[in-house]
Amino acid sequence: MGKDSIFLEEEEIVGVRQTIEKEFEEYLIHNGIAPKTIENYTTDVRLFNDFIQERGVKDIASLKRFYTTNYKQWMQEQGYAIATINKKLNSLRAYNMFLMEKEYLNEQVVFLGKDRIKIATGSQKEVDVLDDEQVNRLLFFVQDRSNISQRNELIVMLLLYTGVRVSELCQIRIDDIDFLTAELAIYGKGGKHREVPLRHDLIEKIRDYQKGERMQSKFVDSPYLLVSQRNEKLARDSINTLLEQIAQGVGFKIFPHQLRHTFCTRLIRKGVDLTTVSRLAGHQSIMTTSKFYISSSRKEKMEAVNLL
Repeated sequence: MGKDSIFLEEEEIVGVRQTIEKEFEEYLIHNGIAPKTIENYTTDVRLFNDFIQERGVKDIASLKRFYTTNYKQWMQEQGYAIATINKKLNSLRAYNMFLMEKEYLNEQVVFLGKDRIKIATGSQKEVDVLDDEQVNRLLFFVQDRSNISQRNELIVMLLLYTGVRVSELCQIRIDDIDFLTAELAIYGKGGKHREVPLRHDLIEKIRDYQKGERMQSKFVDSPYLLVSQRNEKLARDSINTLLEQIAQGVGFKIFPHQLRHTFCTRLIRKGVDLTTVSRLAGHQSIMTTSKFYISSSRKEKMEAVNLL
């Protein structure tokens, strides 16, 4: 096959793909699907088609179960949030139904009951975490002083890198920080005490805030680390409001406990054992940690089975 023939074949593949994706969008509109949902479904399907096409699949309409399960496994390995993976599987199921209705396909290959990642027994909802890309976008945003203040950047950094609860964050006193050992003493539920190591860059952020904005506050003598314009101790509602404002800037939802979940999940994905994560998070027992974050070790389980 000559070079011109190869280019022609690639053009044909692109043409067929664009036709099918356009038909899928029209199918969703015809079925009265909400515009935002249509946008999500079509975007998810395009990303999936990118994935299989990059791996040599030419017949985009020939959806196979191997493709979808492999895509799911790849997303887990990339650290996608459980909610994000399940949302994309919903989109692929809708695409699967469309292909069958239009007779491009004669079998169902996506089964939500089987394919969706299930939460641990006893959990009331999935743990919603930020993926690595979202974490990076958030960090770029908060380090731009034209976006937020020193104090507000520090709030995000503490939530993301210590896993503190909002109530614990508001209670942090300057005396709770050991700058020599780079540790933060946290007094949690029921007066329980734990020590959380502080990253070097986080220590520097705390020092910068103390020397900068905090020195200009009328509550400069407050024992609490984080002060507001009205009070010597930051209120919980202020943090919720702050994260809502940041969410508008970065383009995705952010809430306090989500950053705590992200802290724990990222540790587990990087190989930190559950006992250590449990202690850093201040959970009552390792069972609490396992209950919410056991799904994060799914990649390790898959790798173990594949060794057989």
